[in-house]
Amino acid sequence: MTMSRSLLSRRAGAAAWAAALLLSAHAGQAVAGAEEGRAKAQACVACHGENGNSTNPAFPSLSGQPKQFIVSALYQFREGKRQNEIMSPMAAKLSNADMNDLAAFYSAQPAPATQHKTAPANVEKGRQLSVQNNCVACHAANLMGQQHIPRLAGQHKDYLRAQLASFKASTRGEMDGVMTSAAQALTPDDIDVLADYLAGLPVTAAK
Repeated sequence: MTMSRSLLSRRAGAAAWAAALLLSAHAGQAVAGAEEGRAKAQACVACHGENGNSTNPAFPSLSGQPKQFIVSALYQFREGKRQNEIMSPMAAKLSNADMNDLAAFYSAQPAPATQHKTAPANVEKGRQLSVQNNCVACHAANLMGQQHIPRLAGQHKDYLRAQLASFKASTRGEMDGVMTSAAQALTPDDIDVLADYLAGLPVTAAK
C-alpha cells in the first residue's frame, strides 16, 4: 500500500507540531536534561520498568524511543486525545517541562536486545505485510522510529497487537490519523502476524 499525499501531509504536519512542543517548555533556556527526567521517571517504573525497559508485555518499553514521540504521546494523554485508565491521570499532572524531561531521559536509554522469537511461519509473512503497508516510510528502514513516530522493533508483541487492533477499531487516539487509516486493511490474522514479526526484529542503532 502506498501512502497517499494527504496522509503524508498530515504526518509532516504532526511532526512539525511535535518538534514545536518539544522546544516550547525551554524557549530561551537550556534544553531539558536526562537527569531531571531520571528523577521524574521513578513514578513510571512500576509499569514501564527501570530505565524504560518494561518486563510486562502489556506495557511498552520506552527506552530508545524518539524524544518527539514520547513528548507527543504524553501530550495526547494529558489533553485527552488518547485515553487510558493508568496513563490519563498520570499525564494530567505533567507540565510541558515535565514531558520534555521525561522524553530526554527515556530517549537516551539504550533499548534492550530483542528477546522475542518470531514464529518461523510469520517471518516472511510479517516482512511482506510490512512492505505492503509501507511501514518503513514512517517508522524508518530499521523500524526503530523517528521524530514523533515510535520504535516498533523489539517492542512487546502483546502491546503491539493491542495497539494495531485499537487503530483498526478507530479507538486509538493519534495526532494525524495515519495509523487509523493504514490499519483498516488489516485482518485480525494480519495483526497477529505483524505483531509477532515486529516484536522479533533486532534493536539496532538509530539511523
